[in-house]
Amino acid sequence: MRRRRSRYAVRFTNLRLLDKVAPDRPAWRRHVPASLFLAMLALLVVGFARPTDEVRVPRERAVVMVAVDVSLSMTATDVAPDRLAAAKDAARGFVDGLPETFSVGLVGFAGSASVVVAPVTDRGVLDAGIERLADGGTGRQGTAIGEAIYASLDAAAGVDPADPPPARIVILSDGSNTAGRDPDEAAAAALGAGVPVDTIAFGTAEGTISGPGGGQAVPVDGETLRAVAEQAAGSYHEAASAGELRAVYDDINTTVGYTTQIQDVSARFIGIALALAALAAIASMVWFARLP
Repeated sequence: MRRRRSRYAVRFTNLRLLDKVAPDRPAWRRHVPASLFLAMLALLVVGFARPTDEVRVPRERAVVMVAVDVSLSMTATDVAPDRLAAAKDAARGFVDGLPETFSVGLVGFAGSASVVVAPVTDRGVLDAGIERLADGGTGRQGTAIGEAIYASLDAAAGVDPADPPPARIVILSDGSNTAGRDPDEAAAAALGAGVPVDTIAFGTAEGTISGPGGGQAVPVDGETLRAVAEQAAGSYHEAASAGELRAVYDDINTTVGYTTQIQDVSARFIGIALALAALAAIASMVWFARLP
């Protein structure tokens, strides 16, 4: 480049003539190809150093237990058409969005808890089980959150005892615990088994149900669910509408379906470096009709 500038100086000794022949000078553009080329070299150095990073990768197998409150308070119509119907619809979407290799089970609970569908990979069986969920399906009134956790743990433990896959429990309810074993003890059992428990408090403060003496208030109460999630290394969510509930399930789905691994990410840097090399070549050819 220095020799080239010398030839220009000899050829155009008249500066006025030079200004007329080449009035436009590259200015800042002359530095762009070189800057891109240097950035490419820096990224290649980093790439060949084989850097690593945390990468979210899909799980190949897992057990997910979905526990749904079917107590009388779930018939409240503060969420259209009612809490239970909206919960069933959102649960279907959640189950259908999980990887096909996941085993999914269903638990219904009110004053007690029962396994409606043992963990299976057949989504048709799960959809049918969700459809069977009904108010008072356990035969006892109340809200037994602790029993729902224990029932889910037992069902998950029955999947491939020789090589148990990772498991997770998702509980949806609208109230605090009123029956069965202590939810704190159940959460501790889940933590000891390495099974996180995600909880969803579903409903609004204005919920009511019909009773012998008229309307009975059934406001959502998520304190117990929050405590369970915190103790069992899960996440706590609140949803006051069917749309919010679907969004919560989508959020849980991204957590359940993936795991974090340390992987080699050198391809990222090398790929960007090659892109910068191409840009440097294109800029040089377009602006100066030559390669850098």
